[in-house]
Amino acid sequence: MSIKLEKVVEKFYLGLEEGKILGRKCCSCGAVEFPPVYACNECGCWDMEWVEIDGEAEMHSIVLPAALSSKPEYKALGKYAYGEIVLKEGSRFNGVVRGITKKNRAELTAKLPIKVKAAIYQRDGYKTVVFDLVEE
Repeated sequence: MSIKLEKVVEKFYLGLEEGKILGRKCCSCGAVEFPPVYACNECGCWDMEWVEIDGEAEMHSIVLPAALSSKPEYKALGKYAYGEIVLKEGSRFNGVVRGITKKNRAELTAKLPIKVKAAIYQRDGYKTVVFDLVEE
């Protein structure tokens, strides 16, 4: 990895290098935070432990990238969209989902929530997490 990172972020990115997607679980209330944070967003507890996320999730909204919101570094992803992701472990956040086009957006929107699965994606200099549609 070619950039200096804070400890909580460093552990997350080192996990990705090992093929693991990590989150933080609150030792007080059991909530799982992803992306990982220092303190629990549910109860505010600082006592957190690292857990591996299996990546099963649902997408609850679809937003296609526009000229100002598209990211050149995601060009290699092919067609993608942004959306609200809810992990099986409970975390809710905005993520990137591959395989969504202008052509299939309406059909997918009618089926929301739709199943997606986390995948580790190599960007320029580091890995990150994106999601793929799950075929049913």
